Amino acid sequence: MASRSVAVIGNGIIGHGVAEVFAKAGWRVTLIGRSEASLKNALAKIGDSLAAFVSHRLVSEEERGNALSRVKLSTQLDDARGADFVIEAVPEDMALKRAIFERLETICGSETVLASSSGHLVSELVEGRRGERVVAAHFWYPPQLIPLVEVCGGPETLPSVVARTCEILKEAGKEPVVIDKEVPGFIGNRIQFAALREAWSLWASGIASAEAIDAVVRNSIGRRLGVTGPIESADVGGLDTMVAFARFLQPSLDAAPLPPPPLDQLVASGHRGLSSGRGVYDWTQRDGARLLEARREELFRWLKADRTGHGASKKS
Repeated sequence: MASRSVAVIGNGIIGHGVAEVFAKAGWRVTLIGRSEASLKNALAKIGDSLAAFVSHRLVSEEERGNALSRVKLSTQLDDARGADFVIEAVPEDMALKRAIFERLETICGSETVLASSSGHLVSELVEGRRGERVVAAHFWYPPQLIPLVEVCGGPETLPSVVARTCEILKEAGKEPVVIDKEVPGFIGNRIQFAALREAWSLWASGIASAEAIDAVVRNSIGRRLGVTGPIESADVGGLDTMVAFARFLQPSLDAAPLPPPPLDQLVASGHRGLSSGRGVYDWTQRDGARLLEARREELFRWLKADRTGHGASKKS
């Protein structure tokens, strides 16, 4: 198969991760960013990430070098011209995203798929235009370690574009899941934030400590959901039992439209979490680096299981 090309617009944590995914899969990649310095930094991060794949014996040193050689850096949006697949991964600035897609529709050939990795809906991105070949391809962080990509077209997106996007993502080693109708947050974030809303509520109301809440999730549903999804779990547990319990429990679940005030107070005080040293937890008393490394190692373990056909994403 002839080498094909992808243009990745944006070189932040999602952008350079997506570039790595395609470069590792044999695609020629044009990584487009605002400055040469930030692009060189992104390329260095790709190299470091690929080195971790080498240390885990998921790629060879030769494959790492080949992948890096496939990445071209550019500060010019027009260098997306000629790519088979273009994916936008810039910050969540709607005006910027719309301007990018308007330009891409002008410079890219009619057969080029134009995708966005953001959580915004296609109908928002192409407001005022038809957008037949624009599709959401929502990667999860870190893109090189999380298999899922949520794929969702807009009202005018051609079904063939959605299908082609899924084909491309599978060729790149990802697990695309098609969402049939546009909905804010797609699937994953809606489920994640439903759980997070309840967790925050339990903490803010003093029902349980953050440590207790996280321990419960890690040592119960956190393990199970990696094998059986929520609807599978309900079927396995018995719908009669689960529906009866839902009728009892759901009326008492938190339904607040906004996060609880203690969280707003933390953010207003500059306590943003690990990055600032304090959030709900006091990170000056916890080893955040060790926690992130443990999470990364667990994600690598899942990837290895996927390679051998024993991972959750490979089950029938």
